[in-house]
Amino acid sequence: MTESLSTPRKTPGWKKPVAITVAVAMIVAALGYAYASPYIAVKHMKAAADARDAATLNEYVDYPALRLSLKQQVGEMLQRRVEGQHSSNPLLILGAVIGAALISPLVDAYATPDGVAALLNGMPPTGKPGDRPHAPPPAESGAESGAQPAESTQSAPPTAAPPAPAASGNPASEARPVTTAGYRGLNEFALTWDRGSTGEHYAAILQRHGLFSWKLSAVELSEGNVSN
Repeated sequence: MTESLSTPRKTPGWKKPVAITVAVAMIVAALGYAYASPYIAVKHMKAAADARDAATLNEYVDYPALRLSLKQQVGEMLQRRVEGQHSSNPLLILGAVIGAALISPLVDAYATPDGVAALLNGMPPTGKPGDRPHAPPPAESGAESGAQPAESTQSAPPTAAPPAPAASGNPASEARPVTTAGYRGLNEFALTWDRGSTGEHYAAILQRHGLFSWKLSAVELSEGNVSN
């Protein structure tokens, strides 16, 4: 008599859906982290800048690129200032010429932990003689920003602190600048300060380095109505 031996079948069918679910969850998590990575970088960079932690800042600031951008932007700002006067005010033009001679010292001053702290607190260089970065008030250090992501309504890590009052030499303005943060492209992220009443515009630009890393690499400067 022949006995039929029944061997239990392995039923690995449940493993495939679980593996797919895990893979999808990991992809979603990676995409979420990739999207939030510049906000996280700004948060860590600002904390390091406010603490004047040069070693940590080196991980978040591309100093050679930042120096090049500062030199170019300040030079263009001085040129616009001269052109805006139409050679009608020799004293202002002389001041701009003197400022042009001081571009290198100004760049040296802002390409430092003190300068990065000022940039991330909305206090850009003015391009005027004696211009130096001003430390943010202690009460505002570490405060959360009102900046809103420009491309998504998803909650994101806090960005920079609200800009402090204008530094010495900046045009006085009672209206607080509108601060925004968002992507300008796949590899570029910007923190922007705008004063609609004067047209003053300032942005700190981060560039992607690798998949999740970002570094402060450039600035945009515009003093608005130069004739004021």
